[in-house]
Amino acid sequence: MAPEVLREHQRILAAYGGVYNEPRLQSLIEKTVERLVASSEQPDLHYKVTVLNSQSVNAFALPTGQLYVTRGLIALANDDSELASVLAHEMGHVLARHAELREEHAREADLVSRVVSDVVSDPAAGALALAKSKLALASFSRSQEFEADAIGVAVAARAGYDPYGAVRFLTAMEHNSHLKPEPSGAINPGAADFLSSHPATPERITNAIATARQYRAPAETGQNFAQAKAAYLSDINGIVYGEDPGGGFVRGRRFLHPKLGFTFTAPEGFALDNTAQAVLGIKRGGSEALRLDVVRVPAEQTLPAYLISGWIENIDPASVEETTINGFTAATAAAKGDQWDFRLYAIRFGSDVYRFIFAAKHHTGDTDRAFRESIGSFRRMSIAETEQAKPLRLRIVTVAPGDTVEKLAGRMALADRALDRFRALNGLESGDRLKPGSEVKIVVE
Repeated sequence: MAPEVLREHQRILAAYGGVYNEPRLQSLIEKTVERLVASSEQPDLHYKVTVLNSQSVNAFALPTGQLYVTRGLIALANDDSELASVLAHEMGHVLARHAELREEHAREADLVSRVVSDVVSDPAAGALALAKSKLALASFSRSQEFEADAIGVAVAARAGYDPYGAVRFLTAMEHNSHLKPEPSGAINPGAADFLSSHPATPERITNAIATARQYRAPAETGQNFAQAKAAYLSDINGIVYGEDPGGGFVRGRRFLHPKLGFTFTAPEGFALDNTAQAVLGIKRGGSEALRLDVVRVPAEQTLPAYLISGWIENIDPASVEETTINGFTAATAAAKGDQWDFRLYAIRFGSDVYRFIFAAKHHTGDTDRAFRESIGSFRRMSIAETEQAKPLRLRIVTVAPGDTVEKLAGRMALADRALDRFRALNGLESGDRLKPGSEVKIVVE
């Protein structure tokens, strides 16, 4: 691997949780890609496949032949034709040389990442920094998306996959996107996913249907498709769903990191997102946000001195205060930008210092009290909590007589919108009923 390709590869791994090591899935993706390449216009192309350990729903290919797919995307798909449609779409971008433009924009995005990693020196831009610590891949143009869709459906169909897989997966992505926190302006802590660069518009779905009809009628499904779906669900049975506790994970408003041994709870109304560089949070409506990251501070430097050392500007010197939080040495200060007010905390935990940045568009006594209560929840995890911190997983179950969508959704180990998530995971529309003997996905501990 050339040095520049290796750097890009490492950057992607860092942004998407590293490699998800599951030989069964790796083999599934590689065989799918081989089958697609053999039916493409350039059967001599070679792709290096990497499964990313990320809950985001994403896949992308670089001009160098590096092809990436997240376990979140694999978990959302319901059969091999849906998966093939995404992989063929990305190959379509490479075949049409679209990916070269994306790579150029991705390099430009690296500058943003570096600025964000340092939190920014201007508090007025701080709120934007709260939301941009993940790798951002530039979007393709509308015409390029349609071209890649057409190429992808054609390649998948020639390879023997159901050409309507693209229609089903585009629909599933739209349903899944509705389960994410509503963005508000620049402050959107959502993970970078397929929809951020591949908007699933009704027009794209309509075009995908029209392209698929060139290969077969919509109702033409048979035993081979049923067998392929069963095989796919068997391959993904047990896959990690959501966050991997090894990198910390979110449960409602609470964040836990068993490996590092700490936990905290965000203020009421916040939705948290655990990215590769920081824990990000946003309150419904977008008027408040938070960021938690970790830095190294020399042991001889006091935390009040660190807060005013220049990593963020416009700190009110009178607000700097040394304190303790659940036995840990800490310091706090306030800073003010043109549109946002900030409350900063630095906590020494082991050999590291954890930085909390709370931001509010309209600072009040209530917001400050909520921030103080949240920082007061920062503590060391107990041994029992650490031992119980296991990832959620997909489990494939057979629908029994009398099972309903609501009943099986009630078995999901999810507190937030379990019914909607069950439908999205299984490609079900509102009002769809389950067929006894069929297989569905649920999320279990």
